[in-house]
Amino acid sequence: MSIHSIHHVQLGFPAGQQALVRHFYGELLGLKEFRLGGTGNALRFYAASQRVDLVPVPDWTPAPATQPSRLAFEVQNLPGFRARLLGAGLQIDETRPLPGHLRFYVNDPAGNPLEFLEPDLSQGSEAP
Repeated sequence: MSIHSIHHVQLGFPAGQQALVRHFYGELLGLKEFRLGGTGNALRFYAASQRVDLVPVPDWTPAPATQPSRLAFEVQNLPGFRARLLGAGLQIDETRPLPGHLRFYVNDPAGNPLEFLEPDLSQGSEAP
């Protein structure tokens, strides 16, 4: 018996903000939305074969910035992705380098921290 992948991650967002969250994950991040019958106001997106589920929370409070939890996406063409998010007016944090990678952080509309990274072969190979 072994674990071979992550099926999905679930994040909260303020109830009533479905349109803003749908735009961020679907339009800006380019994830494909899908719907399951009887799921209420939850939003679900595919990131390759993994799912990102977003659930409305009535009294939403984002996690404090000091909390180490985050969702990390490995992407292709990180500079282009960075330009798209900056063009949408998002603030990007590039102050935490990771050897062997290009990387930045951004918060989604609910304040959930997201990490975006891409291996950078010019920096040498990444650790196994």
